[in-house]
Amino acid sequence: MTKYGSFPGTRPRRLRTTPVMRRMVAETRLHPADFILPAFVREGIAEPVPITSMPGVVQHTRDSLKKAAVEAAEAGISGIMLFGVPEDSKKDAVGTPGTDPDGILQVAIRDVRAEVGDDLLVMSDLCLDEVTDHGHCGVLDAQGRVDNDATLERYAEMAQVQADAGAHVVGPSGMMDGQIGVIREALDQIGREDVAILAYTAKYSSAFYGPFREAVASSLMGDRKTYQQDPANWRESLRELALDLEEGADMVMVKPAGPYLDILARVADAVDVPVVAYQISGEYAMIEAAAEKGWVDRDRAILETLTGIKRAGARTVLTYWATEVARQLR
Repeated sequence: MTKYGSFPGTRPRRLRTTPVMRRMVAETRLHPADFILPAFVREGIAEPVPITSMPGVVQHTRDSLKKAAVEAAEAGISGIMLFGVPEDSKKDAVGTPGTDPDGILQVAIRDVRAEVGDDLLVMSDLCLDEVTDHGHCGVLDAQGRVDNDATLERYAEMAQVQADAGAHVVGPSGMMDGQIGVIREALDQIGREDVAILAYTAKYSSAFYGPFREAVASSLMGDRKTYQQDPANWRESLRELALDLEEGADMVMVKPAGPYLDILARVADAVDVPVVAYQISGEYAMIEAAAEKGWVDRDRAILETLTGIKRAGARTVLTYWATEVARQLR
């Protein structure tokens, strides 16, 4: 006698029989609009410079960055997050290139806005690590510690020059206490209430940032454990989340993505603002390296990790595969 509600009457495999069936019942779908492309632009180079630890990713020239932005817009992704790499001789203790209207990041923002207008959200990394000679995300005090409140003053200036250059969204990534409120006030002071803030709300002190440090030619000595979050903790992510929202964050981020899917899910369940996840350089490099060895199917691994990130609750994903995957999906 056939039983309904249990085997053999109930057979979940019926909904997996064909590609069309699996597509129809899929609970999570990827779309080009789900993605943001992180991109690096380096001052003083004539040709794009490959990043050895991130196969397929380069430090762009101004011209090659504009081309990448056009390709990203044509692929249908939502945004491009810009990181500027100044010449080493211009870095100093307070990160002067970060507030120079002619600093490489501000120049790149203007370039990309002129090239793509509003067809692509132009987002800017708001942090000092790329522009300081010590490589930390803030200015240092006399004892060599990151001075939170002095750093906030620099962030306020950076927000204003990035907005003036044309950024649609600023992304403060330094994990300083109070940074969102200070940046919101600074933007509003110059009449830029229209510029959104993507808060790096839960940014963990991760082992997976290594390739990124090559990408931005980091000068860092030591670590960032006094301001980035401890990988052992999840409750403080929710505390950071509440503070960022209170201070005026428009969107919130979890970074890295893959090792912190539990944090991503908790954050997504707790808020009604868009949640973003950053699939970082080490996550990218591991798949590319394993694929080069023939140990994983590259394309399947990319799509599987991105689907997992979105399934966990991300509305949008920063990924170095953004343009490539968007083209495949289209």
